[in-house]
Amino acid sequence: MEGNVVFGLGRYRILKMIRRLGSMHAAAKELQMSYRAVWMRIRSSEERIGKQLVVREGKGSRLTPFAEKLMKQFKRLHTIAEAESDDVYESLMSDHLT
Repeated sequence: MEGNVVFGLGRYRILKMIRRLGSMHAAAKELQMSYRAVWMRIRSSEERIGKQLVVREGKGSRLTPFAEKLMKQFKRLHTIAEAESDDVYESLMSDHLT
């Protein structure tokens, strides 16, 4: 699985846009990506995780409960990582920047 994205900030942004707009087509347009690029990223994540993230409904799409939970956990992890990286950067670099 080396080099293959399972889930990251890009996938998070795609899912967030699908949730907001209710459509993979609209999300792709808003993110300035092709529909195929969005669909392939979602599909590859679903295959690697082994769970469905997006369900098609009529002419739109919605996130599965699993995708909602994954997004919530990723956002939490990302917030912690950002805070920690700021602290580490400051402790390592503060002597060199003054």
